Amino acid sequence: MSDDKTRDEAVENELKGVPEDMIEGEDSEGESVDDALAKLGAELDEAKQQVLYARADTQNLRRRMEKEIADARAYAATGFARDILSVSDNLSRALEAIPAELREDEKWKGLIAGIEATGREIDKVFASHGISRIAAKGLPLDPNQHQAMIEIPTDDAEPGTVIQEMQAGYMIKDRLLRPAMVGVAKKPD
Repeated sequence: MSDDKTRDEAVENELKGVPEDMIEGEDSEGESVDDALAKLGAELDEAKQQVLYARADTQNLRRRMEKEIADARAYAATGFARDILSVSDNLSRALEAIPAELREDEKWKGLIAGIEATGREIDKVFASHGISRIAAKGLPLDPNQHQAMIEIPTDDAEPGTVIQEMQAGYMIKDRLLRPAMVGVAKKPD
């Protein structure tokens, strides 16, 4: 019996600071304790949901930032690569302009070999940085990679097929760096 009395005293001591209307099951506004608990439970559930949304937003933001950083690293050289393409083009034009008789002349063989080696080195550097030439001649026109400059009437190829490449096109990894400028076959009039 003394244990019951001690418990009752402890409960009384705990309730001394609590308003009497709350002890009887209602607060000052006439709301029951069960209603207040339900309200607090709903607020807690809402707060948990907001925390979950905030975590998801943070995770999505982190993923988006990681992708943007990876893209920036992968495609940082795009502007420089576009500029250096003109150097490569001019080097190719110089090689194509050398007549066959000069290629056989001993005086010019060293210079020609040096220009060809420089061209191979540029191609090697392009490859190491993910820059690749777009295939064009003999393929159907792909507006995502080719820019049709002229239509050439011919019976030798299907209409819409690339039959002439005026300027090589290039990709940097999976993005277009420069479209290939091409001549496309069409039916003769």
